Amino acid sequence: MRALTWTAMSPPVMSRTATSTVNLRRISLRRDRVCVRATASSSATVSGGGVVEAVELAEIGERSKKWKWKGEYSVNYFVKDSPEEVTPASQTVLLVHGFGASIPHWRRNINTLSKNHTVYAIDLLGFGASDKPPGFSYTMESWAELILNFLEEVVQKPTILIGNSVGSLACVIAASESRGDLVKGLVLLNCAGGMNNKAVFDDWRIKLLMPLLLLIDFLLKQRGIASALFNRVKDRENLKNILTNVYGNKDNVDDTLVEIIAGPANTEGALDAFVSILTGPPGPNPIKLIPEITKPVLVLWGDQDGLTPLDGPVGKYFTSLPDQLPNFNLYVLQGVGHCPQDDRPDLVHERLLPWLAQLSST
Repeated sequence: MRALTWTAMSPPVMSRTATSTVNLRRISLRRDRVCVRATASSSATVSGGGVVEAVELAEIGERSKKWKWKGEYSVNYFVKDSPEEVTPASQTVLLVHGFGASIPHWRRNINTLSKNHTVYAIDLLGFGASDKPPGFSYTMESWAELILNFLEEVVQKPTILIGNSVGSLACVIAASESRGDLVKGLVLLNCAGGMNNKAVFDDWRIKLLMPLLLLIDFLLKQRGIASALFNRVKDRENLKNILTNVYGNKDNVDDTLVEIIAGPANTEGALDAFVSILTGPPGPNPIKLIPEITKPVLVLWGDQDGLTPLDGPVGKYFTSLPDQLPNFNLYVLQGVGHCPQDDRPDLVHERLLPWLAQLSST
């Protein structure tokens, strides 16, 4: 086993490689290993086919807006409408990033989705350009509440929630607590089992490490130690090495991605958020919440995810769902890591766009 590693998209875990083959009736294993390469024009060219156009970071910064949550906290969000006339096939989607990330982590998806749909993206409190209030106790429940309040006050129409990692879990919690048609559907990309490792109690690897994790919790509450660790983590060279281990497609681990993670980590309050999230309660277990959700759900999972691996308790649970629940569809993406939307956006769009269209028709 390798040493405990913090990644930019998920709480610290034992870094490992999951290459398990999953054979389920409704899982599709894509076998063509075409590469996605970033180009100077902020597009990703897929060999043998089309282009994934990325939104420039400057555009995201210039067009982002602010919303006051609970009249107190400034929350950053971005919206891009379809240039075409709204049709019955058009959906409204909200993109929710993972741990350490922010709106630009969806830069390779926003243009593709906004061709036919209205796209919102949000920086969760504690991340990106949203407030990082001193003394705030971050929880999965508070992020889910933020998402629902955002839908009620800003979006004001039935919305499909699309999340990655802990963002997926926040979407699951929000969907389980929503009433009426506020949440129209869910798309989960490598859903996390909790806000931090303390949630994954059924994984023997985590059980083995639990004394160490509790010691790390204690050490992180000592500000000097936490500050030294955080400074080491957010060092750009270290971040690039960490992200290289998280992504299946190494070509997409570029300087832009490093800046997306490192930039917000250098803002006031980022250290406190980092400590609060890693030492706080793990939050509701998705395994207990999923049966309460009756809306359509699409699950996409990278098979090279060593953070929430397919052979771990969370991965095994999600891969069992299509045979148990008629509202679930799941596809395993071969050669993809923990952040499919940025790792291999072409494979994500290949599954996501038809699912959105089908949802409109039903």
